Amino acid sequence: MKITVIGTGYVGLVTGTCLAEAGNDVLCVDIDKAKVAKMQNGEVPIYEPHLETYFERNIKAGRLRFSTKTVEGVDHGDVIFLALPTPEDEDGSADLSYVLGVTNQIGGLMKDYKIIVGKSTVPVGTGEKVKAALKSKTNVPFDVVSNPEFLREGFAVEDFMKPDRIVLGVESERARKVMDKLYKNFVRSGNPIVFMDIKSAELTKYAANAFLATKITYMNEIANYCEKVGANVDDVRIGMGLDARIGKRFLFPGIGYGGSCFPKDVKALHKSGKDANLEFAILDSVIQVNENQKTVLFPKIKSHFNGDLKDKKIAVWGLAFKPDTDDIREAPALYMIDKLLASGAAITAFDPEAMDNVKAKLGDTISFASSMMEAVEGADALLICTEWHAFRNPNFDKLKTALKNNVIFDGRNIYSPSEMNILGFDYYSIGR
Repeated sequence: MKITVIGTGYVGLVTGTCLAEAGNDVLCVDIDKAKVAKMQNGEVPIYEPHLETYFERNIKAGRLRFSTKTVEGVDHGDVIFLALPTPEDEDGSADLSYVLGVTNQIGGLMKDYKIIVGKSTVPVGTGEKVKAALKSKTNVPFDVVSNPEFLREGFAVEDFMKPDRIVLGVESERARKVMDKLYKNFVRSGNPIVFMDIKSAELTKYAANAFLATKITYMNEIANYCEKVGANVDDVRIGMGLDARIGKRFLFPGIGYGGSCFPKDVKALHKSGKDANLEFAILDSVIQVNENQKTVLFPKIKSHFNGDLKDKKIAVWGLAFKPDTDDIREAPALYMIDKLLASGAAITAFDPEAMDNVKAKLGDTISFASSMMEAVEGADALLICTEWHAFRNPNFDKLKTALKNNVIFDGRNIYSPSEMNILGFDYYSIGR
């Protein structure tokens, strides 16, 4: 099948590459000429496990190509995926200018029937706006489909190739048959393709992300309460998670969620509710609690140093919002770094993948180390913000030798408090 994917961010590039891996003829379109040139030269512009293997293989096979020209994409694809950014607007709503701008271009270029598939996370009613925009530009028949993505950064290729479900909002039998044919080989193990109306598909994405964000936030509130009353959040988490109605995933407390999806999507759903005269009271709390949680360790750091962080060197392990990605959007580490810098501390940071992105954002306001152990050399304390596997079992003897003070502030609860005590560390974590 001939597929066009417009937009080559995380979602677009993974979508295009994985559809090519499934044997389709895929053309990816992006307006960023430098980025497209790199991809044409075989360079993957993002870090995502296993993506590079598929990327290189399908370029070599001729199934995956790249262009800066929308007209090429419209001429090529029988199915055109829109994987465009929907950034947070000033009022918290999703900015649809990229989606609708490209839609208008497509409408003016269509020569025959196309299926326009919304892959971006968009508010309820966007499908209607896309249809209206297309109708204003063309008399050529088309269908609009909503196909929200459920890709976890760090597992995006696996999630696409082996999805637990595929959600499709369709309005015609013609579009339904084409999308079923496109996706049926991805669910051969029996996981469902769920067809529904477009508005319900659009809302499914927001509802899922907001629920997961709520689950994380609730557990963070429980962790904060555990500290007040002397309970252990690890035990509480295990006891809760064994209830099949709750499940054990997304119950790990820490310094809040970040990334490109949860913060933006929760706010967008909250704003959409207001627009429909509905107050999402629970989302009010989720947004506020998560904002506070990002810096929940800061008072502990300040207290440990008797309120004076001036010229204290703090080593930071982890800058990405989660492991196995270089994405730093809304990363809690950046919020902690801002607080520490404002208090006069000096920061030396290490992350396996995200340092270039942080350098581009923060410049020389902090220092960067070439290894995790170099980062802690001479540091007054270690702050852990991302639970990369490399951080889980360091050489603690070397760590004690490198640190000026044996102090660890663990924002992801990756170590055991009792073991840290035996090893001679002052150890601070979340809810324990």
